[in-house]
Amino acid sequence: MADGVLRGFVRDFFATKYDPVEHDPQANVIDGSGRCYPNCDSSVWLRSCVKEIVEPLEGHVIGTIPTWLNGSLLRNGPGNWKVGDMTFQHLFDCSALLHRFAIHNGSVTYQNRFVQTESLKKNTAAQRIVVTEFGTAAVPDPCHSIFDRVSAIFRPDSGSDNSMISIYPFGDEFYTFTETPMIHRINPRTLATEGRICVTDYTGVVNHTSHPHVMPNGTVYNLGMASTKSGPVYNIICFPHGEGMFENAYVKAQIPCRWKLNPGYMHTFGITDNYFIIVEQPLSVSLPELIKAQIFNQNTSACLKWFDNKPCLFYLIDRRSGEVMHKFQSDPFFYLHIVNQYEREDHVVIDICCYKNPEMINCMYLESMMNMQSNPNYATLFRGRPLRFVLPLTTTNNRNESATNNSDQQQQRQMGRRQRFIKSFTLSGISARLQQPKLKRSQTEYEDINFVASSNAAEPNAKDDFNFTAKNEKYEFSENLVTLTNTKAEAYHTTNGPIFVRPELLCDLGCETPRINYERYLGKPYQFFYAISSDVDADNPGTLIKVDVINKTCLTWCEDNCYPSEPIFVPSPQAREEDDGVILASMVWGGFNENKVGLLVLCAKTWNELGRCVFHTNGPVPKCLHGWYAKDIV
Repeated sequence: MADGVLRGFVRDFFATKYDPVEHDPQANVIDGSGRCYPNCDSSVWLRSCVKEIVEPLEGHVIGTIPTWLNGSLLRNGPGNWKVGDMTFQHLFDCSALLHRFAIHNGSVTYQNRFVQTESLKKNTAAQRIVVTEFGTAAVPDPCHSIFDRVSAIFRPDSGSDNSMISIYPFGDEFYTFTETPMIHRINPRTLATEGRICVTDYTGVVNHTSHPHVMPNGTVYNLGMASTKSGPVYNIICFPHGEGMFENAYVKAQIPCRWKLNPGYMHTFGITDNYFIIVEQPLSVSLPELIKAQIFNQNTSACLKWFDNKPCLFYLIDRRSGEVMHKFQSDPFFYLHIVNQYEREDHVVIDICCYKNPEMINCMYLESMMNMQSNPNYATLFRGRPLRFVLPLTTTNNRNESATNNSDQQQQRQMGRRQRFIKSFTLSGISARLQQPKLKRSQTEYEDINFVASSNAAEPNAKDDFNFTAKNEKYEFSENLVTLTNTKAEAYHTTNGPIFVRPELLCDLGCETPRINYERYLGKPYQFFYAISSDVDADNPGTLIKVDVINKTCLTWCEDNCYPSEPIFVPSPQAREEDDGVILASMVWGGFNENKVGLLVLCAKTWNELGRCVFHTNGPVPKCLHGWYAKDIV
């Protein structure tokens, strides 16, 4: 009781100047000497929205919001960790919460509402977690027999539909996404949930990426996984612009997964003028473990398997024919987001936010985040960097490789190219705590990904080395096949298999949720991208970063105790240069400032603040993940 009164007193009088070491008695004794990352406040990810803001809330403008900005910044992300007395165990499990910053004539309003998913409705009605999520197992239902759980594998709508990752437009409608095939139509003005679509019904895929690509003409492409008689395949799905985008969806390209029982985990893909790009990383979804997880009520993450001695594969698929034209390999890495990709002088350039392995997924467990200050290895486990891979197209090896790939694809096409699938294994809704890994390589007890041991596995106390440019002795290096200027990326022939590519470092800062001038430069040669910092041990982990990929320079913006989200570029009227425009980013603050949220507006060219709008809410506002700027919707 007394402790609660003390914390309430501190909250009231020290909210904007809260010092966790000074005001939290436990802060000094977490690891015996203080916090490992005193500049990072993970509590911004641990907040739960307890009351929606349905009616627009007026904010206080500081500086200037350009009057030409007229639209809504829509955001999606984790909204609530708790259901009754139960708590979700992973950030990706939290109930989806939408945010809206409506900008008009220099003023801004704010709203937030939960996506009314079936998972949320079932959990709320039961007042406990009854739908299994990525990292949290549901309370077992005694009414469901083992036969019920087995049959659920064949129903794509049997699992979670918690679409809490992103928002994308399909024509004049907006949908929330996650990696299960359930998406939700939302009203961009009220944030009301207006419908649910099972993408499986139209495309046959049992999961898809959270980041489809919206083309200038309104057509949408996405990458999904489907099951066929020959095994799992990756499908590029086209949703043609116009009426009936889902009804008229079709498979544009199809390639087999590398491993029949372990299809790769996909969060995004690439697209250029002539190619679709699939980067198949060695993090896979084990289908046997998936079935086991469904039967024994385990979480999806129990099915993830990391092959740290297997390369990443790059597939370049012709956008017209759907054929694999080129295939490359690199040292293994884990990624969630591709920055951009383009073609230039018989090369394809692709920039990716890379990690050595998928440890960062484990870092987003509730226990791991709550105990990060006592884990000196946490920053190393979360270490990532933006890398550039350059793929040369005029090579003999790739032509031979593509011929083999095309032969395999013709067998796939004999089964029919459109919606002739075995709708079997679904990735929707398999969750619970992951099983113990076969190989523990981290210094955290919260590791949950199945690591497959290899002879070159990293030692537990290995140095924090992010040198992707070191030469790999497994390959014989001869002449560098990359002939582009202004790049240190390399590519070499191998005695067997695809060409080996080695990347260059674009920026020695951790960059995540990267955005570009998407309307004009998607799949085109570009110069700038914008990101948030992923370095929890940085002087200010809440830094916004502008990266010049040509000159390899960076600009940064930060403010003490402030944590902006994904920076979204909005071009100015009559923009002539790539960075003519502004950056929009939602902001939250650490410490006891949990009832405070804001919209930040930066000049994209100078990286200086133009203005902001700050809101004081009736409850905590969590940090969000991804979003979309809806022009002229106010």
